[in-house]
Amino acid sequence: MGVAVSSAEVVGVYPDRIKIAVTNIKELSEGDPLKVGSYLRVFDSADCSIIAIIENFSIELKPTASGNGSGRSEYERVYILEALPLGFLDTDGNFERGGGSIAIPPKSVEVATRSEVQKVYDTVPDEKKFLFARLAHERHVDVPVDGDKFFNRHLAIVGSTGSGKSHAMARIIQTATGMRDSRHGDYQLNNTHIVIFDIHCEYQTAFPDANFLNVHQLTLPFWLLNSEELQDLLIESSEEQSHNQVAILKRAVTGSRRAHFDGEEKLKERIHYDSPLRFDFEDVLTAVRDKNQEMIDGARGPKQGQLYGKLDNFLTRLENRFNDRRLDFLMGERAKETTLEETLRQFTGYTTDSTSNVTVIDLSGVPFEVLSITVSLISRLLFDYAYYYKKTHPEMRTDTPLLVVYEEAHKYVPKGGPAKYNAARKAIERIAKEGRKYGITAAIVSQRPSEISETIFSQCSNFLAMRLTNPEDQNYVKRLIPDSLGPLTQSLPMLSSGEALLIGDAAVMPSLVRLEEALPVPSSSDVRYLQEWVRPWHDVLFPPIVADWEH
Repeated sequence: MGVAVSSAEVVGVYPDRIKIAVTNIKELSEGDPLKVGSYLRVFDSADCSIIAIIENFSIELKPTASGNGSGRSEYERVYILEALPLGFLDTDGNFERGGGSIAIPPKSVEVATRSEVQKVYDTVPDEKKFLFARLAHERHVDVPVDGDKFFNRHLAIVGSTGSGKSHAMARIIQTATGMRDSRHGDYQLNNTHIVIFDIHCEYQTAFPDANFLNVHQLTLPFWLLNSEELQDLLIESSEEQSHNQVAILKRAVTGSRRAHFDGEEKLKERIHYDSPLRFDFEDVLTAVRDKNQEMIDGARGPKQGQLYGKLDNFLTRLENRFNDRRLDFLMGERAKETTLEETLRQFTGYTTDSTSNVTVIDLSGVPFEVLSITVSLISRLLFDYAYYYKKTHPEMRTDTPLLVVYEEAHKYVPKGGPAKYNAARKAIERIAKEGRKYGITAAIVSQRPSEISETIFSQCSNFLAMRLTNPEDQNYVKRLIPDSLGPLTQSLPMLSSGEALLIGDAAVMPSLVRLEEALPVPSSSDVRYLQEWVRPWHDVLFPPIVADWEH
């Protein structure tokens, strides 16, 4: 316990703040400089106390009782500290969040010791503690969260470019997987199951033992696309014949699914447009060609059908998609032949030759026009996998919970936006709204929280808000916390890289924290322009660049 001093006096107690007048700041701080963010302990006559954090201060000049004989008044400095009450510390040292009850008048004020501050954050039961950060202003104070609540109730990491979002997410996952410094081979395969949508190929270096899927290794069968995804991929809604294109596509896909089904006839009749069964894309091309060249009986002989020649653009688009080598992961032979089980195994880390509790899906090579569809299909498959896993296990247990990380989420689930994002938005919103029941939760990572689907963000119960410079994004975060804690958000544009405001159900209380460094680190560091530019001229080898580009 620190030493209570008479130079500090409580001069005001309010529901959301405590006002303290200090005449000798050095005596109160006992040599350690006080600053905004320091912790105080306010006692009453029963030696119970409130722990409070300094939010701001001002200096008042008050005339002294006696002058110096010159006729001029003398003044002394009085420091007015305003502190936010965090909770109540009883005589046994137990901390309870909230204002508590303190006898009037308060007896004394002292600087809280490190161990007393730690008690504030030690209220999380040991078996549920999940630690990845420490207090920003008290680096030796651990700030654990309730691990079950942290992962079970969806989380979001937001921050401007360079604020440390990828490092923060990597550190959280490394902690969850039991991974430490893998350069020394210290890695354990626990029952963690995490899928990362990596849009900039940043996470492979942070998880060298992960199940890594880039566009050349990824297999995503086109026949698993649902009606909305197929239409996003193949239909141009602005075209005059788009409604006819949809009707033809639906009829062709449904017919092909039925034609390739080997089961009972009565089951075949129940197959519909969205059934997760194989169909042949060649069947669709043939159906569209036939309709585009259809001749029908007329009064004076054969005549052109209603859509004769009007599906040229549609047919060209289908052929381009089918022959686009960039889409081999979706439309190629491997995607055509793979099974649903093989597809699920690659995403969940249960491949035939290895197992991994982290799967990194590198989206950097996925063409932008199919990025949203790719995210949509994988998200939908993961949700359905979690649903059927629970449904088919005894007592409806979920013993392999899954976390899905959406990096740069604003790029494929924007608020509003064109129709081409509808499928991805619906798939991720379904995880956000229903995933908890089936053991699948989302981690949303974005530099523009104000641009993401509000339905998704409204389901997130835990937030790490890192440096945010955009006023709209700052205001979005400010709406997440009570007005009494508003001053915490004022630091958002000034946070250092790696610092964050931790908010949510899993946190003991909103806190400004510094995250521990990821090790190994993701490859998300800024390019060192000046260091590279001052070096001697560097010759570029163009052939390998062009070869990879073309293939």
